[in-house]
Amino acid sequence: MVDILHRIAAKGVEVGETYDALTTLEGLSRWWTENTTGTTDVGGRIAFKFENGDFEMEVAELEPGARVLWEVVGGSAPEWIGTKIHWDLRQEDDYTVVLFKHEGWAEPVEFMHHCSTKWGSFLVSLKQLLETGTGAPWPHDPHIDNWG
Repeated sequence: MVDILHRIAAKGVEVGETYDALTTLEGLSRWWTENTTGTTDVGGRIAFKFENGDFEMEVAELEPGARVLWEVVGGSAPEWIGTKIHWDLRQEDDYTVVLFKHEGWAEPVEFMHHCSTKWGSFLVSLKQLLETGTGAPWPHDPHIDNWG
């Protein structure tokens, strides 16, 4: 198994603001995709739709201000099904640090390379949202290749 790993730190942001951006439909739609629906409580399912695909996450764990864990339970990318997406948060002086992990890829296929780059761009969108109030969710994100 292989994982995608990223780290960002948002300056001047309390960890609770970051947690809200990861655990509310409004927050998620302001940095990842505008087409976000579902229920964000533990056991709930969140649907994320993009032009070329969709993903359905089950909220597996919530620890306010510290951790969010989703399990991918559906969607158009079979490589994602059964993987887990971790968001570990901590306050470090005037920064909120986000450690991101998309865990459990069966193998590092070419689509994983694309997803790693896209996760990086969406994490920058999250950072921008937190620091400036404006993110770049799909369809306003930078399109990096023919997959989006």
